[in-house]
Amino acid sequence: MTNLYLLSLVAVVGGIAVALQAQLMGLLDRQIGTLESVFITYGSGGLLIGLVMLYMRGGHLSLWHTVPWYAYLSGVIGLIIVASIGFSVPRLGLVTAFTLMVAAQFIVGALLDHHGFLGAEVRQLNLQKVAGMFFVLIGVWLTVRS
Repeated sequence: MTNLYLLSLVAVVGGIAVALQAQLMGLLDRQIGTLESVFITYGSGGLLIGLVMLYMRGGHLSLWHTVPWYAYLSGVIGLIIVASIGFSVPRLGLVTAFTLMVAAQFIVGALLDHHGFLGAEVRQLNLQKVAGMFFVLIGVWLTVRS
């Protein structure tokens, strides 16, 4: 059970980081523009992880050829995520933007899990998960309309 607590803590810390990053990117977006905020976000993150990898003597980059080609789309998709956060948060607010994003994540995540797309472990969609997504969509509707 400790593993579940640790994994949950990591997810919560990640959620906090996403909210903080979104607000900071929204500030950058309003002051200097969407493309510039994405560049600063990716540039500073890339520089930091590059330094960490150099410190660790390159990590496992030599295994790049063992990864399916479509996994490399994660960088492009990351740009879309960061740009959509930076653009939508200052215009919609954190709660509305994140409510829409999280609802979309639930739906796409359920489809990926259910069908095992893109290497996901198959986790069948059941009535409980469908009910949960229904309530999330009700929450989206309540949040966006106010």
